[in-house]
Amino acid sequence: MSGPLRILVTGAAGAGSTTLAAALAGHLGCTCLDSDDYFWVKPEPPFQDRRSPEERLALLAADLERAPRCVLAGGIDGWGGPVEDAFDQIVFLYLDAAVRLERLRARELRRFGAADPEFLAWAAQYDEGAMDGRSLARQRAWLARRRCPVIEIEGDLSVAQRMAVVLENLPRSQA
Repeated sequence: MSGPLRILVTGAAGAGSTTLAAALAGHLGCTCLDSDDYFWVKPEPPFQDRRSPEERLALLAADLERAPRCVLAGGIDGWGGPVEDAFDQIVFLYLDAAVRLERLRARELRRFGAADPEFLAWAAQYDEGAMDGRSLARQRAWLARRRCPVIEIEGDLSVAQRMAVVLENLPRSQA
């Protein structure tokens, strides 16, 4: 497990990208990063103030430079070539909307005591792409432009099952 390795785990909100990224990073001995940490400013309440595109690009690029072995969770579509094409492998998770929304409701209740209706409406429209931000069509088009291999994992699989698919597809020198 030596040498550079950068993996991006992405998909709709609630698809499990953060969970899988953390598990992969732990297994591979990599740094785990999350795009939300670059997209959002941290003060309370969370997820209110966005960083400028230039700031989030600079912050993520700097962390990728410091972490040649890392797994990044989240969406980085439109952030800029230096980070969008910085990966050796991309894992795209696709999960049925009803399952994703139930996961998101539960997560929001745990974190904040209530689920934000606007956030849930935004997450629910992912497959149709009716609102700004991540959508299935936009994400698939972005994935088609990437220079590295893209692995698609569909369905409500366990973290262990998803990890097995990813590890199976890593170059032998990295697994």
